[in-house]
Amino acid sequence: MRKNIIYLSHAEKGPSGGAKIIYHHSEIINKFQNYSSKVVHIKKKKLSKLKISLDKRLKINSSKDTGWQFNEIKAAKKFKYKWFENKIESKSNLAFNKNNDFVILPEIFAHLADELLIKNGIKYAIFVQNGYVIASTNNEKKLTEAYNKASFILSYSQDITNCIKMKFPKIKTKIIKISYFLELNNPKKLNKKNLITYMSRKLPQHSNLVINYLNNYLPKNWIIKDLFNISEKKTYDYLKKSKIFLAFSNLEGLPLPPVEAALAKNYVIGYTGEGGNEYWNKPIFTKINSGEIKNFVKQIIKKIKELNKNKTFPNKNHKKLKIKFSKKNEIKNIKKFLSFIPR
Repeated sequence: MRKNIIYLSHAEKGPSGGAKIIYHHSEIINKFQNYSSKVVHIKKKKLSKLKISLDKRLKINSSKDTGWQFNEIKAAKKFKYKWFENKIESKSNLAFNKNNDFVILPEIFAHLADELLIKNGIKYAIFVQNGYVIASTNNEKKLTEAYNKASFILSYSQDITNCIKMKFPKIKTKIIKISYFLELNNPKKLNKKNLITYMSRKLPQHSNLVINYLNNYLPKNWIIKDLFNISEKKTYDYLKKSKIFLAFSNLEGLPLPPVEAALAKNYVIGYTGEGGNEYWNKPIFTKINSGEIKNFVKQIIKKIKELNKNKTFPNKNHKKLKIKFSKKNEIKNIKKFLSFIPR
């Protein structure tokens, strides 16, 4: 019998690394025999949004449970991310078949498992992409039940796994390690310029301070580009041109942009976001403790001076990174977790 793997994702308008990984996994599963895959995009109902807006204005705390509630959500019918191409099949409702469907919930919706899946006898797993948002609700009973009754828990970094174990120590045997592949693994053309890139949507106060201080010391033949509000393709194009990428990661399971930048042969300077410690190794990566604005600026200036003297990129370290985030690795790990799905 063909098994249908259904991912739930947030129908948010902005760029989302988590959604990108879900999309890619769904695409790969659709190529396997005996499997199919779809993505359901979740959004809040209009009346729910209006109620929340009014409660905020009137300063009313009308709900004792935090996080999205089952009666507030619905499936988006025609949602499409503008940041990257959609090559996935979408599902426009929250009705599931307990014989054929297996649902994968992101950790931000884990507490919805009871009303959405458990009561209807639907088997499911929880995909934790950030261990620091596991507390998706203050209803501990509902949250614990969701993790306890999941068939397994997916994690793609040691930091995420450690967070899961700390929050739910009794389910550590359920955790399955997976990985993701990044398209910049083998960039064909790298027309490097004296360019520094960064993303201001990540800790904007920090990035604004760093850039403001850096401007006083930046050589005239160097420029800085904020990769804000541009498509995935344009982001890749800039990463292939830039020499330095500034990372402002903040409590993330395994931040994507610094890896993408490094695979495009950028030196990465900045915050690991905790999860990034798994790959944040010298000489490609320079670690800055969060909030060390002055040291951040000093390390950028130091790297610019080094690049003016030596233009050879550390290919040995780059090769290790390519292997870690390879397509071969990703497919192997997807096949592994599919084998744990109950038939």
